[in-house]
Amino acid sequence: MTKKIVGQVTPEEKNEIQTLFERRNGLNELAKIVTAENTELYDKLVRDLGETGTKFQQWWDRMAEKYQWESVDGGNWEINFDTCEISLVV
Repeated sequence: MTKKIVGQVTPEEKNEIQTLFERRNGLNELAKIVTAENTELYDKLVRDLGETGTKFQQWWDRMAEKYQWESVDGGNWEINFDTCEISLVV
């Protein structure tokens, strides 16, 4: 696995994706303990996971278009929350 810095985002943009990242992680942890028997909570969790995942992907798509980051087939981008740097991971 190699990493190459391909860009940077603003602190505000970083805060937006960090919030989504933390929410997604929290929902994934919650998904490990919520059972389908609790239908109301389960349905809300599934809906929230879907919405958060969509917003997360939309952020990456929006930033990639704005900044024109280098990309390769099979690679993905990562953000360093401390520096706001975007790396291409292959």
